[in-house]
Amino acid sequence: MLTPTSHASADAFLQQAQDNLLERETTTSLILGISQRVREHPERVKIPPFFFTVYSDPARLELAAIMTPPHNLILSCAYGCNPAALDLLAEELTAQRWSVPGVFGELPHSAQFASLWSQRTGCQVHVNMRERAFELREVIPPRPADGLLRQAQAADLPLLAEWTRAFSLEALHEEMLPEDAIATTGTRVDDRQLFVWGAGSPVSMAAAARPTLHGITVNLVYTPPEHRGRGYASNCVAALSQRMLESGYQFCTLFTNLANPTSNDIYQQIGYRPIADFNEYRFENH
Repeated sequence: MLTPTSHASADAFLQQAQDNLLERETTTSLILGISQRVREHPERVKIPPFFFTVYSDPARLELAAIMTPPHNLILSCAYGCNPAALDLLAEELTAQRWSVPGVFGELPHSAQFASLWSQRTGCQVHVNMRERAFELREVIPPRPADGLLRQAQAADLPLLAEWTRAFSLEALHEEMLPEDAIATTGTRVDDRQLFVWGAGSPVSMAAAARPTLHGITVNLVYTPPEHRGRGYASNCVAALSQRMLESGYQFCTLFTNLANPTSNDIYQQIGYRPIADFNEYRFENH
């Protein structure tokens, strides 16, 4: 018998699901990290989020899903994703009249839900991005490049906000307003998440975000075109990953776009190993 539960808060969701999600911490780092961030900073959430679980017995989590509008539904399944659990998720979203722009999750579960949602709602589905999750537990030092890693400072904000906008457009295919880029980047600087590489002025950046019990995610890796091909990103990510391991985390994770073979190759050269493939599906109504 399946038990679906819609949770009123991130805290309620984590109280029930966290231990189960931690059993697969490297592949559930996204859903864990976002949930913990919402619990710690509820003031940053403008629209009430969605938290949902399906259990087949008190200790067996079949499905977990969260959504922080206007972002995609994030899906995690541990045991091959029982189709009935997916049905219960779709029923809850439909009953509560949630607007679902898309779904992101490990394959094949995200594909299964995208197909189900299309059948239920009549929406068109397309693959927006194919991604691969990686984990690192030991850094392989890259070929040295000029510069050092340092924490981003308030003085870096105008430049890094522009880089954040460029990253959003290039990597995520999403246009970001200048004021949103300033706000997002400023929060990362204030939270001491953002780092830069350079000998003087920054030439590359990366962030460490969404910490979980044993790991942390490296993201927002960006080098402007005029500085590419010189090893700056490799050294930035390697140094940041090493810093995170030395600070006590057992592993780092990151996602790459499979359409960018260069970044996939670079990360593996410094010690990142593939663990799972994820797809992002977008839904479009007629």
